[in-house]
Amino acid sequence: MIQLYVLTIFCCGLAGYVLFSGKDSEFDKAPVLMNSPTFYLVLGILSTITGVLKLLSPLPSSQDAIRGVLIFGDLLPAAAGIVAGLVLIFGLYRQDTHAKEGELDRIGTNLLAFRKPIGLGLMAVSLVHFIFGELIFL
Repeated sequence: MIQLYVLTIFCCGLAGYVLFSGKDSEFDKAPVLMNSPTFYLVLGILSTITGVLKLLSPLPSSQDAIRGVLIFGDLLPAAAGIVAGLVLIFGLYRQDTHAKEGELDRIGTNLLAFRKPIGLGLMAVSLVHFIFGELIFL
């Protein structure tokens, strides 16, 4: 589905921008539209669902003879979408809860430590997925 392709580009690009432009542990310095926790939750859920759907439904390519390209092309944006969703959701979880112990908190802390590099990587995956979509990613 071409809609899933466009949604993957949109979610990865927007999540990358949000993660890269924000402060390290807070969501305070984003523009007014992106300052709401609801926006982060919706974007995180949408990114995760888009990543999972991208894993489940790879798009057929004009290069059907090269199956490795098809797997690589769909796997990278799908993984990027899932990571984007997890970082956004764990960021909200970490900011809203007062319990600071447990396995879930360690995973969230480790993901949030690499927030800016993850955001930059998401924007790069989104840009490459958009530019070279027909060559290697579809």
